[in-house]
Amino acid sequence: MRIEMFTLGPIQTNAYLLTEKNEQTGEERGIVIDPGMNPKRLLDRIANVKIEAILLTHAHFDHMGGVEEVRTAAGCPVYIHDLEADWLTDAKKNGSLRWSDVTPPLTTSPAEYALDEGQTLSFIGQTFKVMHTPGHSPGSVSFLCGTDLFSGDVLFKQSIGRTDLPGGRERDLFDSIKTKLYKLPPEVTVYSGHGPKTTIGFEMANNPYVR
Repeated sequence: MRIEMFTLGPIQTNAYLLTEKNEQTGEERGIVIDPGMNPKRLLDRIANVKIEAILLTHAHFDHMGGVEEVRTAAGCPVYIHDLEADWLTDAKKNGSLRWSDVTPPLTTSPAEYALDEGQTLSFIGQTFKVMHTPGHSPGSVSFLCGTDLFSGDVLFKQSIGRTDLPGGRERDLFDSIKTKLYKLPPEVTVYSGHGPKTTIGFEMANNPYVR
């Protein structure tokens, strides 16, 4: 599986394109995780890729800002946790109404599918485990595929997600990291919603907020 990162929009949000290529036919299939704002570079890249799904770690505007453009271009469904399903259609809940100096109000059509704790999804010949990891937002999820973890805004390299936004809760965030993410093998690579990648082992040893 190939993992490509696209840093998009005014808040420098990481969108991820995961692809598998059939060497015999040349067909490339993929999924997109968190298509952020101003996704032109991502759209150009997926022009000849069969996108099977858009997965959202959560519905803050900087992570869902490109959903409609990517969904329209690719003709694929969107997956999000039920606790934030209505955030896609509500500019106040997804935060875009609050940050008027950064973005106009953003909304999309509803997601096609809901995510839940322990669910497994099969795309591009890979299996993705859904981990409900609230704290940054109530419906935040992380996706585990083998030894690759896509953590959204829960865990960053030597940092953690903010909890002062509506629906955030510090205790839940610490619990998500300690009881779920830190239970993963230390070699698991963490692909965060902002900033560089890291590993579970590095964060357990070096993260100043949660050890």
